[in-house]
Amino acid sequence: MPFDNLLIDDNDNVRTITVNRPDKLNALNRQTLNELHQAIIQACTDESVRVIVLTGAGEKAFVAGADIGEIREQSAIEARAFSARGQNLMSLIQSLDKPVIAAINGFALGGGMELALACHLRIASDNARLGLPEIKLGIMPGFGGTQRLLRLVGTTRALEMSLTGEPITAQRALELGVVNQVVASDELKSTVTGLSTSLAAAAPEAVRGILQAVNQGAETDLNTGLALETARFALCCATEDMKEGTGAFLEKRKPEFKGR
Repeated sequence: MPFDNLLIDDNDNVRTITVNRPDKLNALNRQTLNELHQAIIQACTDESVRVIVLTGAGEKAFVAGADIGEIREQSAIEARAFSARGQNLMSLIQSLDKPVIAAINGFALGGGMELALACHLRIASDNARLGLPEIKLGIMPGFGGTQRLLRLVGTTRALEMSLTGEPITAQRALELGVVNQVVASDELKSTVTGLSTSLAAAAPEAVRGILQAVNQGAETDLNTGLALETARFALCCATEDMKEGTGAFLEKRKPEFKGR
């Protein structure tokens, strides 16, 4: 289905979803949140899609935050629903069994940083700026930023970024472990394309198992995580792709995984 605020592009087994509101620095209003939710569900249920890339239109912003004009007019009840809508989207992205890559091409602030944090991998251009500036507006992060940033960088850094509201450079984000890689702005697309193509060629059951084991293991005790790992390992070993991968290794050739 067509979207008003998103662009959808398929390249083999990779689907790129672009937030397309460049005149608003790709800010997340209610409509865009709803469209993103629909687009993610479509990508998740499409068997031809193995990897999802999220990015923003233009060169200035990935997503510069939530739509302040909408937030300003909300009642407390409406704000609660808006926060829940955003959190549901971010949790959906994080829980997907397909890798989601954030291609951060500029400002990733507020809801934009929260969207990036929900992705499994984050590649940033060297001109990117990331932050949670909500405190400067008299509010706080509402799409999961306090919780995901805390789990990623620890209490001290999460409080520093949330309480000061000051954005950090892409290089600083790399040092803190917020992003996986920083590249020149003119290399962002090719870098993400290379990574997404590589992930799309991997065995889907192995990818699903790793995503589930890491995401769920991070929220549970070690023994429960190990049991989950064992169960997913066993599932991998029951696939044709396991036979193909091990056979290719022994035969010194490149494997061709079919998702079976």
